[in-house]
Amino acid sequence: MVMAKANSGIAYPERFYAASAYVGFDGSPTSSPRGVTSKFSNEVSLLLYGLYQQATVGPCKIPKRRGWSPDEISKWTSWNGLGNMAPAEAMRLFVKTLEEEDPGWYSRASNFVSVADPVDVEMKHNSKVGRAKENGNLLPELKTISTENGNLSEIRDKDVVLEGLGLINVYDQWIAPPVTGPPPKARYQHGATIVDDKMYVFGGNYNGRYLNDLQVLDLRSWFWSKVEVKAGTEPLELPSPVSRPSCAGHTLVLWGANKLLSVAGHTKTPFETIQVNVFDLQTCTWSSLKTSGRPPVSRGGQSVTLVRSSLVIFGGQDSKGSFLNDLHILDLETMTWNAIDAVGVPPSPRSGHAATVHADRYLLIFGGGSNATCFNDLHVLDLQVMEWSRPTQQGEIPGPRAGHAGVTIGENWYIVGGGDNRIGLTETVVLNMSTLVWSIVTTVPERVALASEGLSLVLSSYNGEDILLSFGGYNGQYNNEINVLRPSHESAFQSKKETSVPGSVMTIHNATNATRDIEVGPEGKTMEKDIDNIDSDLMILKSNEHPIATLKAEKEELESSLGKEKLQTLQLRQELAVVETRKTDLYQELQSVRGQLAAEQSRCFKLEVDVAELRQKLHTMESLQKEVELLQRQKAVSEQAALNAKQRQSSGGAWGWLAGAPSGQKAIDA
Repeated sequence: MVMAKANSGIAYPERFYAASAYVGFDGSPTSSPRGVTSKFSNEVSLLLYGLYQQATVGPCKIPKRRGWSPDEISKWTSWNGLGNMAPAEAMRLFVKTLEEEDPGWYSRASNFVSVADPVDVEMKHNSKVGRAKENGNLLPELKTISTENGNLSEIRDKDVVLEGLGLINVYDQWIAPPVTGPPPKARYQHGATIVDDKMYVFGGNYNGRYLNDLQVLDLRSWFWSKVEVKAGTEPLELPSPVSRPSCAGHTLVLWGANKLLSVAGHTKTPFETIQVNVFDLQTCTWSSLKTSGRPPVSRGGQSVTLVRSSLVIFGGQDSKGSFLNDLHILDLETMTWNAIDAVGVPPSPRSGHAATVHADRYLLIFGGGSNATCFNDLHVLDLQVMEWSRPTQQGEIPGPRAGHAGVTIGENWYIVGGGDNRIGLTETVVLNMSTLVWSIVTTVPERVALASEGLSLVLSSYNGEDILLSFGGYNGQYNNEINVLRPSHESAFQSKKETSVPGSVMTIHNATNATRDIEVGPEGKTMEKDIDNIDSDLMILKSNEHPIATLKAEKEELESSLGKEKLQTLQLRQELAVVETRKTDLYQELQSVRGQLAAEQSRCFKLEVDVAELRQKLHTMESLQKEVELLQRQKAVSEQAALNAKQRQSSGGAWGWLAGAPSGQKAIDA
């Protein structure tokens, strides 16, 4: 709790300067991270350097130069890769990165910071970063994520601050509320659900490591805490371990009033079949459901949709990396698995898609990914007749994505986040499930938590007001942020409904079969009609009775087509910009690799010269060795000859003496 108070007691930019001083920057724009590399990994050090330069200097305008060392190239690449990120956003990401790597930095930063009362800071868009006061007391800080010039603007209006879940008083904008308590570890591919006024978060993936902690956020006090799991068993269920195995890519579902179901997910040691575990909120114990039938193969990234008293499971990715498009249903009353062989053309194998149910009858599947491909197709399964169809989408159709999250409010399906293998997607969209018309609710800047894959999205309410809450995600870094959106529910979405269709009839156009249409009549019967005949009949009817309405309909259709073309053109431009950026990055990488290759070639040449010199010396040593051996043999021969001569001389003198006279005397006598 001391940590929470300290962190909330200093505002930006003072908080950023305190963090940069703690990391090791001296506060000048030309500062170099003297002590950064000793505190953090090389990757984190480079990221902090780039964010510091972006916050203090601005976007990188320095051209890359030849002759730079690899360290200088790495620092330049880190800074240049931030593009035109706003300095305020760079400050926020700098502090957030430091908090992820060193959560207790503030308590150890007394040498760098002096905590004082927050002061107003003038931002570039002339909005004040102060804290509103009410009755002389400081109100909690709120951040509103807007798209004004691509920057993060902040709101400090006391009318925004109410109490509990009522503190969000702006519509269709994401708000970062003030939270306290020990925050959970950053993660993605976790499970989340709402129980009363609390959001529960379980498991997930952080840096390739699966998690098994259960965290809870009290939405009345915005206080994080960790649920302490106990050991225990329950009737009709298998004995439970102390905790659920660490997992990611699972789904967390509220079952009844006080039980959470954790369904499927990737684990370090894969199971053969899907595991369904239950957490009892009253006893704080995990247990495994005892089911019958044939459970599906284990997987992660699947969709799990609660339809009345059944779980509908579709798709996912198994432990071998294969993508799936099978359909299974678990009846929670009989605890029985059933494999469903639906008619029609099912969605292609995928994971990371979103699913929901409309009118307790139609299962909708949107997006997802498979290998290097992402989708933006929409598929509908009629759960009464078990038939797949692919209806025609209208409006501002979202781009391909995977790892997004969605919730439904009435007939509106909200989709947030996701990625397309290149970037995190920034728009929050909504689909009217009766008319199949897409609309964009709001957009956020890139590189924020809402533009992430694997985030969670849940629905809560306060005094009849619906609230969307997102948590976590991954967009190049792992996040543990909470963001809240209050949808407006204005007639803007409903004005796009097809007024020519009676309110008691919902039509789903099957794009995979242009001659068929499925209609649900007032009596719930399914009928098939010829689309061409229906269209021609409606056209004749409109031309005879409502010519003005016909012209308006044609005008709206042309405007819709024009909007689609503009959207497609914009998407192509964005893709072209991404390709150009990627091309530049690849060229820079190529130049770096070429430089490294040249250095390696020079090093190899030097080694070859050294080897040649060593060989020459070795050859010379061998010649010298032979000469030494020859001299040794000659010396031995000379010594042996001298010894023999000496022995012969010694032998002649002795025999002459034994003969009686010296040999010289005998010669004289003769």
